[in-house]
Amino acid sequence: MTPCDLIVTPTHLRFLGRRFPCTRGKGGISDRKQEGDGATPRGQHRLVGMLYRPDRLAKHLYSHERLDRADPLYDLVIVTDWNWPYAVKGRGSAIFIHQWRRAGYPTEGCIGLRRTDLHWIAPRIRHHTRLVVL
Repeated sequence: MTPCDLIVTPTHLRFLGRRFPCTRGKGGISDRKQEGDGATPRGQHRLVGMLYRPDRLAKHLYSHERLDRADPLYDLVIVTDWNWPYAVKGRGSAIFIHQWRRAGYPTEGCIGLRRTDLHWIAPRIRHHTRLVVL
């Protein structure tokens, strides 16, 4: 692990020497992720892209689930390589880093962050940054 990795612990996410409160999947952390289990897969995951809603966010934030939500959870999404690019049936959908609903409210398997923290982290991610779920 390096200081530029996003490290998910049981209580927070660490990045560049800072700690950020985060939420994880309602199914906990799993070594055997399956479709619909609500779990966050343990391991090291490459970051493969970043998506954002240009109608809601300024364009300077660089660049199978419904992403055009009415709520702001997917206004900015960091995409991992979980079960991508060659999806294995039953291993679950994509795992994202996105805005949480509120503190302590679990996700369906993704990592959730406060909006301000997500917007601080996103422009600081580098090509070699990984998501490491302990």
